[in-house]
Amino acid sequence: MSSGEKIFLEVKVIPGAKKQAIEILSPNSVKLKVISKPQRGLANQEAISLLSNFLKIPKSSIKIVRGEKSRNKIFLIEGISDINKKFGI
Repeated sequence: MSSGEKIFLEVKVIPGAKKQAIEILSPNSVKLKVISKPQRGLANQEAISLLSNFLKIPKSSIKIVRGEKSRNKIFLIEGISDINKKFGI
């Protein structure tokens, strides 16, 4: 993939966890455990931040395109060179 590519990532967000965690389910699916409660978008913001830090890309490159008020979300990630490499797959 080139640096300008866009990918869609299926994300299951588990709010209210005791600690943050990322579980890679497949090359295009992850589970994120976040500490924040699902109020006022705080869990979504934390999920974006956690994913941003893990993938080493800016938060502005990650957008929720489906499921903003659901635990099951679709994120659009822009400008990532190879997500499989980032996930260690």
